[in-house]
Amino acid sequence: MLMTKSILVLHGPNLNMLGQREPATYGHETLAEIDQRIAAHGAAAGVNVSCRQSNAEGELVGLIQGTLGTADGLLMNAGAYTHTSIAIHDAIRAAGVPTIEVHLSNVHAREVFRHQSYVSPVAIGVICGFGAMSYILALDAMIDFLSRSKSDA
Repeated sequence: MLMTKSILVLHGPNLNMLGQREPATYGHETLAEIDQRIAAHGAAAGVNVSCRQSNAEGELVGLIQGTLGTADGLLMNAGAYTHTSIAIHDAIRAAGVPTIEVHLSNVHAREVFRHQSYVSPVAIGVICGFGAMSYILALDAMIDFLSRSKSDA
């Protein structure tokens, strides 16, 4: 069990459309429902979880930069920016906060352009393909990572 930790969950563009957008690929849960599941799972583990979404790359960069000194970990579903944004890559690298890349779908089983990630090289791991459960798996992985990092220090 961790001492109280703070984890930020960032959702990128179009994730606000979950439940309506391509349900065969992304499922029927809304982003609000997913955020409630993440927060409840974090609370049960003694972790403060904050969830944010933006369609704007610059706003996401600002939120990532804001983790410096305020968050112990970051779960990042950059959406389409995963495949295009050097700015998000650079912000994660600059903030230095442990980051796990998250995707609802298995991006490696989809279009070729989705196989390239600018987030992966600056992430401690990637979880994809398990729908909304990807976030819960990532949260558990981050909690474990932070617990091990603390005991290694």
